[in-house]
Amino acid sequence: MSAPAPPRRWAPGRLALPAGRVRAVARAAPVTVGFAVALWVVGLVTDSIVAGPAPALEQVVGVGVPSLQAGRWWTPLTSIAWGADAVSYLATTALLLILVVPAERRFGPARTALLLVGTQVVGTALGTGLVALGGLTGDGWAQSLATDVAVGASPAAVGVGLAASAFWGPLWRRRVRVVTLVVLAMLALYSGSLEDVLRLVAGLVGLAAGPLLRGRAPERAGRPSAAETRVLIALVVAASAAGPLIAALSGTSIGPLSVLRYLVLPPPPEPAQVQALCADPTASDDCLGLQFRLRVGGIGPAVMSLLPVVLLLGLADGLRRGRRFAWWGAVLVNVVLAAFGLALALTTARTPTERLVAFGGATDALFYAAVATAVLLPLAVAGLLVLTRRRFTILAPPGTYRGWTVTVVATLVAVSVAYVLLGHALRQDFSPVPGWADLALDVPTRFLPPGYLGEVEVRFLPVGTLATVVYEWGGVVFWAVVLVASLRVLRRTATDTGDAAAARELLLTEGGTALSWQATWPGNSYWFAPDGRAGVAYRVIGRIALTTGDPFGAPAARGPAVAQFARFCAERAWTPCLYSIGEDTRTATAALGWDAVQVAEETVVALPDLAFTGRKWQDVRTALNKAGKAGVTAEWITVGSAPLALTDQIRAISEEWVTDKGLPEMGFTLGGLAELDDEHVRCLVAVDADRTVHGVTSWLPAYRDGKIACWTLDFMRRRDQGFRGVMEFLIASAALRFRDEGVPEMSLSGAPLARLDRGEQPDPLQRLLDLTGRTLEPVYGFRSLLAFKAKFQPSYRPLYMAYPDVAALPAIATAITRAYLPDLDAVSTLRLLRGLRA
Repeated sequence: MSAPAPPRRWAPGRLALPAGRVRAVARAAPVTVGFAVALWVVGLVTDSIVAGPAPALEQVVGVGVPSLQAGRWWTPLTSIAWGADAVSYLATTALLLILVVPAERRFGPARTALLLVGTQVVGTALGTGLVALGGLTGDGWAQSLATDVAVGASPAAVGVGLAASAFWGPLWRRRVRVVTLVVLAMLALYSGSLEDVLRLVAGLVGLAAGPLLRGRAPERAGRPSAAETRVLIALVVAASAAGPLIAALSGTSIGPLSVLRYLVLPPPPEPAQVQALCADPTASDDCLGLQFRLRVGGIGPAVMSLLPVVLLLGLADGLRRGRRFAWWGAVLVNVVLAAFGLALALTTARTPTERLVAFGGATDALFYAAVATAVLLPLAVAGLLVLTRRRFTILAPPGTYRGWTVTVVATLVAVSVAYVLLGHALRQDFSPVPGWADLALDVPTRFLPPGYLGEVEVRFLPVGTLATVVYEWGGVVFWAVVLVASLRVLRRTATDTGDAAAARELLLTEGGTALSWQATWPGNSYWFAPDGRAGVAYRVIGRIALTTGDPFGAPAARGPAVAQFARFCAERAWTPCLYSIGEDTRTATAALGWDAVQVAEETVVALPDLAFTGRKWQDVRTALNKAGKAGVTAEWITVGSAPLALTDQIRAISEEWVTDKGLPEMGFTLGGLAELDDEHVRCLVAVDADRTVHGVTSWLPAYRDGKIACWTLDFMRRRDQGFRGVMEFLIASAALRFRDEGVPEMSLSGAPLARLDRGEQPDPLQRLLDLTGRTLEPVYGFRSLLAFKAKFQPSYRPLYMAYPDVAALPAIATAITRAYLPDLDAVSTLRLLRGLRA
């Protein structure tokens, strides 16, 4: 069944710059492009591209506490004209193109120029004031920043981008704000330079300015779809993994959480420090600890420290794609990291010397902040994953997890045995010389990142080259295998096997009704007749066996399959409910004494004599003519082999549609993005000369005797700013193509809770369903959908729900609701009720 298209709303255009459109971009955003060019010209003239402005010039034009205290009031503005180094120039240019160009198209040149200046001046001035205030409170981080000055236009760029987000649709507004603010906060907390802080403050200034410019707050974003939720969760996991790495690689690393860099890349102590400490005979334990830190400062330990971070980033990508394996892996890694952080805290809290070894000499305040963050941050991420666990359901093929387990365990055993055997063979290259027991007890430490070893007792250290390789690289080999094996699991998706493959084969050879291809969608179980000539797709919810449409297979076997399926359910104490079935199946259930009620109306268009002539086809002809004038054409694709430029737009259009509704996305007999990725499903997209997708429809096949007998409309989405009539254009174009291919008919699918008035007296249950349809019309628009399909002059076929026991109706209603709205919770229910009330 198909769902109605959303109301129009402005949304940002594509942010990419197609080749050959540089001049068009310059004309559309002259202020942004001109400012970017001026930024580079000033940098070249003042020889500031490579390392920023000369110190004397930076003191005059850079913004910071020293500049404002010296009376250089102009620095919040002049700081916009330079960059700190080459990376700063490149990053600022990228931000201008990605964030400010779309904003200028919305605001116009004059307002964009004012926003650039305003967010830079207000943001840097306010940020400098906050730094000065923090310095007065004695905060060490703020006091360090209070001695610095900064230059750069990135605060203006992010401020304008976040201000413009108030004018965007809910989907892009949420995406831009979450991504931008997470990156800004991560840089400020982990890197912590003055420019990072000013950039964050300017972004918040732009965020507050957006609604003021619009004159009202933007419409509240609805609940994100399952796919969008996965993207946001993946972003959080990636940020938590990358933050300490950013701090370790940053040239400043003075942010409040920068001390966590010691858990990723612990720096070796100075050799002179080790020599001085080891000269004291009373400090033998501390001497051994510093010697250990000195030994783990090589390439092997550095790689060992990075591999778990890379693993988490890989798992974050798996979370984005809904993988259950990634969910388990991310939860496990974060729980283990929290446990290691707690163990490290307990072993390093005893003396300042031990803190020196573990955290590079952190002060008490920074030490306790690092401990709390090292424990609470991964626990918070794990808790977030647990709360959203139902979003990650995609499994790998059978046997994949078993193969991963065997690979990891075998590698663990092999590396452990090799370490003990080689270590014993090279025992003279260690100091002191270890025995078998010493090597065996040291095995667990070989698999932990050096930063988490804390004050673990060092039994021996390598003094020879081969011994160092054995000592340092065993854990690297293990984690590399885990990483590669995990990435292979994340790339594999469970394909149709067993019953699902048999159901698909039966549909291809024997066929079914116009809606039977829905039986191939995820979430279904299958029953097959003893002779294998008919099947039923169903899902058990509570004690209700709810079917996905009619029985499918050989036409002569479908009727008898009803009684056979009913006996199958009775043996398992299930109550069967045949949902969305046609007249033939209804007749078969009536022979069993079942009741039935109409739940939807299917619309079917006969194709052999189709011609869009006459007054009744006026709307369709108008849509075709509009598309021709606008340069919009219809293109057939299959999602699995379509260019990324098209599929990415289809995904964005669908996410916008779900977000606009502000309601849970429906499933069961209503297909979504996941159902498009099928080689047998055809998609028709409306694209213009710039390759912008204006709308998309998907078509499910229906076979008879191994040949296509019908194509059924399923997925319908259109771009908010696309031309009006795009759905009429796509459906009409599809009808003409199917007619030319010799297909007998085209189904426009069913409209749930909507029906044609045939003059019959409805029974009480039918009247209740009619009332439900009228009640849900303002939020889901099923009746409007049926009226829209009437433009194509279809014939109407009722779809029914058949059930054996009236007493089971409450349980059946609950099962149908859970099938269509599996993610319905209290918050979504309240949002639905508010929509109905409005």
